[in-house]
This record gives sequence, C-alpha cells and structure tokens, in this order.
Amino acid sequence: MSKRAPRRSDYLVLGSGIAGLLTAKKLARLGRVTLVTKKEAAESNTNYAQGGIAAVMSELDTFESHVRDTLIAGAGLCDEKVARLTVAEAPERVRELQELGVRFSERESVIDLGLEAGHSHRRILHAGDITGREIERALVSGARRDKNVTLIENALAVDLLLDSRGACRGAYIMDRATGEITPLEAGATVLATGGAGKVYLFTSNPDIATGDGMAMAWRAGAVMANMEFVQFHPTCLYHPQAKNFLLSEALRGEGGRLILKDGTRFMSRYDRRKELAPRDIVARAIDSELKRTGDECVYLDMTHHPRAFLKSRFPNIYAKVKSFGIDMAVDPIPAVPAAHFFCGGVHTDTNGRTSVPGLYAVGETAHTGLHGANRLASNSLLEGCVFAHRLAEHLASSSAFAPRAAFKAKPWNPGRAVTSDEAVVISQNWDEIRQLMWNYVGIVRTNKRLDRALARLQLLRREIADYYWDFLPTPDVVELRNIADVATMVIRCAMKRKESRGLHYTLDYPATKSSWRRNTFIKKPAGRD
Repeated sequence: MSKRAPRRSDYLVLGSGIAGLLTAKKLARLGRVTLVTKKEAAESNTNYAQGGIAAVMSELDTFESHVRDTLIAGAGLCDEKVARLTVAEAPERVRELQELGVRFSERESVIDLGLEAGHSHRRILHAGDITGREIERALVSGARRDKNVTLIENALAVDLLLDSRGACRGAYIMDRATGEITPLEAGATVLATGGAGKVYLFTSNPDIATGDGMAMAWRAGAVMANMEFVQFHPTCLYHPQAKNFLLSEALRGEGGRLILKDGTRFMSRYDRRKELAPRDIVARAIDSELKRTGDECVYLDMTHHPRAFLKSRFPNIYAKVKSFGIDMAVDPIPAVPAAHFFCGGVHTDTNGRTSVPGLYAVGETAHTGLHGANRLASNSLLEGCVFAHRLAEHLASSSAFAPRAAFKAKPWNPGRAVTSDEAVVISQNWDEIRQLMWNYVGIVRTNKRLDRALARLQLLRREIADYYWDFLPTPDVVELRNIADVATMVIRCAMKRKESRGLHYTLDYPATKSSWRRNTFIKKPAGRD
C-alpha cells in the first residue's frame, strides 16, 4: 500500500475507474474518503477505453434520438426512465469532466464528435483513441491533490464487513505486498470495481477485471440482475503477442469494413446496418463466420483511408498494430470477439443504493437498468459519470442514513490456515473456469452447454472453498474465488432466461419472446457458499 489505511472513514470507495474516482471526488466535499484500488490508481477498465463518452452536444442531435438509440440497442430491457435521466444529464457531466481537466479532441476549435455503431448521430466525445487514459490522468491527479481523499493503492478488498442486521459497514482490505488483511470501517461503502472480463478466456479487459465487487455483493446477500448479458466486443486484435488489445468501435464508425480471409465482406448477410449494427449482432456474425469457415479470425479493413487520417484519428491503435508488423493503412487488421462488458451487476436504484443497507454500487459493477440486454457504445463512461453524481447527491441529503448501532469490526481471523505449497491448484482452476466459460457460456449457448458448465463449476467452487479456508489467502486466491462466483451468477441467470435477447443467444430458444421482457434477478441462497 502507498499509504496506511485509516481504520475508519466516512466513505469507502473500492475501485479507481471513472465511477470510483468521480464518486470519491464528490464525496470528499461531505467527509473523509478512503479510495482503495487493486494496483496503481490509473489501472482500470476506464484507462483502456478507446472510443469515448456519448452525449448530445450538437444542434443536429437530440436527447430523444440518444434515448431511442439506447433503447433499440438494449433489446427491450432498458429502463426507459433511467435512459432518459442519463441522457438528459450527460451534457452537464461532460462539462464537469472538462472543468476537472479532461481534454477532449477538437477540430477547428470545436469538440470533435465521433460516430459509433448503434448511434444515429455523431455524439462521441473522445481524446483521440485514448479517451479513457485522458480521463484517468485528470481524475487521478485530482484525487491525489484532495486532502479529504486517502488513496490506497496495491490493496485488494477481500470481503464486505456486515453487522448483525446484515448492513454493510466497510470491508476487509488486503495489502498485496504483505498479505496482511485489516478491517476498514465506513459509514457508506461504494463498489466501483468494474467488470469481470477475466471470467472468460479471451477478453479486452485488463487482468484486474475479476468481478470483485459483484462477487462480494453476492456473498453479502445483495440482489443481482441480468448477469447473463455479457457483451463480447466484436473486434479485439488477433495476434499471438497481443494481450487483450481492443480495436475500437470507432474504427467501424469511421467506415471500417469487416472481411474474411479472401476479402469478402459479410455483415450485409446479417443486418442492413452492416458494420454499424449493435455489438451483439456483429459479434454473433463474426462467431458464425468463424465456425462456418474454420478460420481463426476475420479482418477489419481500414485501407480505404489515407495514412495521415488514420495516424491522426487513431494514433494509439495505429502505433500498436504497427508494433506487431501490421500497417493499417495497407493491411487489414486480424480481429476476433472477446468478452468486454457486463450489462448486469449489483442491482441498484437511481441513486446507487443496493439491497444491502450501507452498500452502494456505480459503474460497470452496478445494474442501473440503462443498458438492458445490450450496451450502446460509449454509454458506459457516461453511466459512471451520471450515477457517481446521483449517488453523491443522495448521500448529501440529510435523510440518506438511518441511525445505526455502534459497530466495531472484528480483526481478520485466519483460523488454522497455513501458507500454501500448492499454488498449482490456483492456476489449474483459474484456467479451467475461463476455458469452460468461453466454450459453454460464450456468444452462443445451449441448455446442454449451460448444464455442463454449472456441474463442473460446482465441483471447482467446492475445491476453491476448501483451498480458501485451509490456506492463508493471497491476491490470486481471492480473485479465483471471485471469478468462480461471477461465473456461477452468469450461468444461473442464463439458465433462467428461456429466450434469445440482446447479448444472450441460445440455440434452444432462438426467438425473442414478449413474455420474457423482464429482468433476471438472483440472490445467493442463505447459508450456501
């Protein structure tokens, strides 16, 4: 840890993406905030966001259009009230980011608005193709300067602190360097730990995306929603030396063409919008073509654009693929789908409250109802901004907290646990979970695949539980336990939905049914691991 964690704070924020950093910034006006992050503060899914943030900033665009695009992408499951309030608050939240030092790209002194799949207008504010990195730069800098924010880096939340009534009173925090686990009490605890792409074998997410907040909330008894809707980004760079590098949606927004090895375009066979169809359609189309042809990848062709334009509009992507010997001005870029974003999560209201008193969730960890069955491109950073603001406004109100009895956290009790000499158990189970999720619970599902995945996962979870309690926890064990819990939630939600909708596609129920136009809610059975 870079700083010694205080024993108590007014507010504890777990995670340092856009949602966590903005929440900490706003709560610092109300009291003492401890912000805990797994690695360095800038290491988050936000940092890797290339595309941008969606907001109506042009006179040619309208709130109604942005709402309509969101609802269409969400395949009938978006909460329209949430979509409308999010879209309406977007311009103000963007201006707030600018005031905090975020520098969006301009063209002739005017904000340059990009176009991405599913959007009917240019409304994507970006900073070249490193928007997330620019946002992290500005917000991390602000957090470090704020005297009311204690930033604890290289620390991992293990589990939530619950009182006798089941209310959240903070979390147990592990120092990654020493393995020491200490309780950190808080008046309110905010989960902003991001997504869980590492549950899958192939993902665009960084290694930290192990669904920690979702898993801890599940174990604490929180209601979870729509975990079956995992968005697979259609285009990640396919190269043996490239690790989870995303080929931004904005490439297709600027005319990128998806082609097969022989140069044939194929998206017209799947959707009239071709490459600009929503991500679920494009990902399934690519998956279908790969299964049909037996090819290892498809290609994203940008060669119809001048090199000067590509280097100016996509400097980071251009340089990255060039480092692998691919000149995108003359070479189509090899691409495959990969797990990217969770549309489900810890169910919250419009103020970030979960079903567990004292526990809040924002960003990808939360299910607000905005995304429905499929997220519209660049609505995720927007969601983080809007709900960080709404959560802080809620906590600022005098009625936010009910009086609670005094609470004193118990020290972490390792019991009879000893240091492990069998680390191979961790790597074996880690690889097996990610492989079975990719093969059985991926882009296309069946009842038989889900049954097999759950049966195998139940065995793995028992083995992981035994290991967790027999040996002293390490960061790897904590993350393994979390991806196993998240995988279980995904499978159980998928098994409950007897239709295909948005990101959930099953060969056993290929039609979308109006009778299933409802969310999937699950909760951990009491007393069961």
